[in-house]
Amino acid sequence: MSTDSSAAADPRDLLGYLLKHANLRLTALTDATLERLGIDSKDFGTLRVLAHGEPASQLQVAQKLSVDRTTMVAILDELERKGIVVRRPDPADRRRNIVELTEHGRQTFDAAQAAYRDAENAFLATVSPRAADQLRRTLRDLLDQ
Repeated sequence: MSTDSSAAADPRDLLGYLLKHANLRLTALTDATLERLGIDSKDFGTLRVLAHGEPASQLQVAQKLSVDRTTMVAILDELERKGIVVRRPDPADRRRNIVELTEHGRQTFDAAQAAYRDAENAFLATVSPRAADQLRRTLRDLLDQ
């Protein structure tokens, strides 16, 4: 058993700590950047899913983002209130709602995409582009397991 308690006590040696705090820092940066558009990083993820596909059901969007249905409804309620998305009954199954971006939503998404990229670049500014690409690849590999 090691007697060097100072090394063992440093939480920055733990992967979980590093991932959590990196995520917290990135989220704080992106939320601050997106705030001027009236959205946050959760909203941006939803807009991104909607902007890059066919009209989707609330459930499909929730599944794509790994968000529970209750949380997804709350996010969509707020986005709909802001005029960013619209929900309508699915003509093939009226029990389902289809969600689409409004014109205002598309404009918001376009501005948010640029703002998010700026925040992400600021977050990664201290590492080389090659290291940033490697980080993305490594995280994708870990998530694809």
